[in-house]
Amino acid sequence: MGFRKKVEELLIQSLVEHPDLFLIDLVITDSYKIIVTLDGDNGVQLQDCVSVSRVIENNLDREEQDFSLEVASAGISSPLKLVRQYKKNVGRTLKVKTKEQVIEAHLLDASDENITLEWSSREPKKIGKGKETVLHNVNIPYGEIVEAFVTITF
Repeated sequence: MGFRKKVEELLIQSLVEHPDLFLIDLVITDSYKIIVTLDGDNGVQLQDCVSVSRVIENNLDREEQDFSLEVASAGISSPLKLVRQYKKNVGRTLKVKTKEQVIEAHLLDASDENITLEWSSREPKKIGKGKETVLHNVNIPYGEIVEAFVTITF
């Protein structure tokens, strides 16, 4: 069995033991540096990273192949990649880039096919002078999203 396949199987095994965690990315470099990026339905605790790390490290033989291992949570500055990440962030503000526009809005809903964003803007009145607040609501299919980030407001 190849090194990558062995790491993937150990990772799957460790995630079965932690069903609230899910894999965002697995990178194995040419120098055998293993980089695992996780996210969780309720966030990722340090102990979660330690548990996953132990399952992988304790079942690989350094005599067979020397490696380094890094297990970390997806940071707040990381883009959303999976539908599960969108679903866990319903209610938060996202900055979503599509091919046509960039929208910073409240994530109202996330289904298996698309997300629903809501935001308000000040626009000129249709009749008369001045501006009025207009509420926008748009559904964006995941296939149209180029990049999406959770924005932090203080």
